Amino acid sequence: MSEMSDQELKALLHKHRLKATLQRLAICKYILQSQEHPTADKILSDIRKEYKTISQATVYKTLSLLKKLGLISELSFDNNHSRFDPIQEVHVNIICPNCDSISDYESELVQDFWQNINLEIGERIIGQRFDIYKICERCHVGK
Repeated sequence: MSEMSDQELKALLHKHRLKATLQRLAICKYILQSQEHPTADKILSDIRKEYKTISQATVYKTLSLLKKLGLISELSFDNNHSRFDPIQEVHVNIICPNCDSISDYESELVQDFWQNINLEIGERIIGQRFDIYKICERCHVGK
């Protein structure tokens, strides 16, 4: 998870010629601290609770900037709903096909696995994504 102070976020926005509005800062904090891999619509809905006038364009522009800077990844799925992940280190996304929840699995085993692949294939790899589909505990218990 990327932890950035308000000052670092403001500097980041200014560097890219964007005003560090309270709305943009709220979007940055929300996504960088999120553990649920939210959709843009979820981010908009949650941020609107505090900032009633925030626009969809502001959310998308801010997400696009964070993606361009490598601070978040956009995860696309068959249901055409992109989700956003603030973890840039190698990890596994555990996805429940019933409720679409996504959790992260991080371990040294995953890191070692990735390092071995990287050594075998070469260093020009430009991205990776490991997904495991599993019925989550909430859906399993709710049967």
